[in-house]
Amino acid sequence: MKKVLSLFLTIMMMVLLAACGGGGEKKAADSKPVEGGGEEQKDAIVIKFSHVTSADSVKGKAAQKFADLAAEKTGGKVKVEVYPSSQLYGDKEELDALVSGNVQMIAPSVTKMVKLDPRWQYVDMPFLFKDREHSLKFFQSDLAKQLLNGEQLVGNDIMGLAFWENGFKQFTNNKKPLKTPADFKGLKFRAQAGKVLEGQFKALDAGSATIPFGDTYAALQQGTVDGQENTYNNMDTQKYQEVQKYMTVSNHGRLDYAIFVNKPFWDGMPEDVRTKVEEALKEATEYEWKLAAEDNDKSYENLKNSGKMQITELTDAERAELEKALQPVYEEFKSVITPELIDGIKNLK
Repeated sequence: MKKVLSLFLTIMMMVLLAACGGGGEKKAADSKPVEGGGEEQKDAIVIKFSHVTSADSVKGKAAQKFADLAAEKTGGKVKVEVYPSSQLYGDKEELDALVSGNVQMIAPSVTKMVKLDPRWQYVDMPFLFKDREHSLKFFQSDLAKQLLNGEQLVGNDIMGLAFWENGFKQFTNNKKPLKTPADFKGLKFRAQAGKVLEGQFKALDAGSATIPFGDTYAALQQGTVDGQENTYNNMDTQKYQEVQKYMTVSNHGRLDYAIFVNKPFWDGMPEDVRTKVEEALKEATEYEWKLAAEDNDKSYENLKNSGKMQITELTDAERAELEKALQPVYEEFKSVITPELIDGIKNLK
């Protein structure tokens, strides 16, 4: 009996030792590589990047490009998690989420910053920018740097890093072609938040309603508003041609983005790592500018070829008439946005 018991205990001990012996191999097999080389960093710095446009929009593609470059350049020490299409926060919430540190990076339309600094309404001033080259000059100017580092932003723990292009805005609506200022009378348009845009539509005897970007398609579909203003790419990727009958190529205003980070988070990043992330953002920004021009051209062709919208291209004379009708906006807002900024932008031409 003693021999049997001893044999049983010996066998059980061997089983237990064998089970313990496989643990190290299993742990090594479970380790996962990340893009950028090396094993996944357990203490990787996570940057939650929230934005409201679709993943296949210009902003969405550039955000993913930045995420890939950041992982590559830091060897996996930084992981950028991109949340498109308002998955985390919508237009109204993302700025507060950045300030509170619930996200570390956002790329809003620059007009979202007017709640902190009214000068950011510069982008809504009608016909301020002559062409794309003019806007790119501004992005790289000292004027742009002053805005990105404005004391109102820094005082709210926000740091601006770069401008991303979207493009020129065009008008669409469901009622009629818009060729003259009189054609706008009585129509109601979806607009981003901001007094300048309210003033723009008021100058055209039209109404406006502030509606989040993610809710705009439904508002157009349901007739809550008659029309909206946006870039070709936003209209194309949001399928506005399905719910709008007329588009006017006016190039009357800009819709651009800026990259903002939570300043305490950014300052707290190790300097060598932050330098690599800044390099990634610089490359992603150059990629975004190129992509914006290409995709807007493609989106214009998509909208035109859909056959679902009647497109009106303004003549120089019609555009000049519209510009003249919108001059009251300058009389009302130049002092708010400041003559230094408006005149400075004009002089960059």
